[in-house]
Amino acid sequence: MISRVVASIIQRLGRKGYSLDPYLSRMDIFIIISRKTREVIRGLLLKPFLGKSKGILFVGADVKIRHKKKLFLKGTTFIGDHVEINALSKSGIVIGSNFSIHRNSIIDCTGVIRNLGEGLIIGDNVGFAQNCFIQVRGHVKVGNNVLFGPNVSIFSENHNFESPDLPISVQGETRKGVSIEDGVWIGSGAIILDGVVIGRNSIIAAGSVVNNNIPANTIYGGLPAKLIKNRT
Repeated sequence: MISRVVASIIQRLGRKGYSLDPYLSRMDIFIIISRKTREVIRGLLLKPFLGKSKGILFVGADVKIRHKKKLFLKGTTFIGDHVEINALSKSGIVIGSNFSIHRNSIIDCTGVIRNLGEGLIIGDNVGFAQNCFIQVRGHVKVGNNVLFGPNVSIFSENHNFESPDLPISVQGETRKGVSIEDGVWIGSGAIILDGVVIGRNSIIAAGSVVNNNIPANTIYGGLPAKLIKNRT
């Protein structure tokens, strides 16, 4: 009975067809509910300080969010333990419904205040696993229904290095941005570099380095990532 009630609540939060594993005991469910209750309370305390927040906000322990007014949440959101978000950027961070970002992940929109990051847009039903790093210097856009495995990194800026007579630190930066379209799955440890567009419904194998555009409905992997097969 309690499993059905919890599953019904989760479905109403936007996870259609969600059900609990039958091996969960009542004690397991009680522990989970207790933890989620604490996360909801932290979310309620945080909500007034955000630019906008719809739906229920779950916030883990030791979460650090800087420039909160530049963070806009369109629906139910889960922020895991020890997550850090620096939302300082020209257009802020806009996140769709049913978003989750797990333990120790970082979203960093601005490194130096002489040149703010452009901004980040994330669609609906997007999940970042543990230890992900999203660098927002150029504009970063993530579509709907995108999955990120643990330790995925996204970089949206490159340092210029044309002159060997000058330190790289004074030669400026290039920002092309990164776009990840709907339905993409990015495997654990993959690195996405600046200027890349990953086409819809594509898969990036674990440990890959992506430095060129990825066509839709393909599987790419390797260092650098190369075509493994077409999904069609």
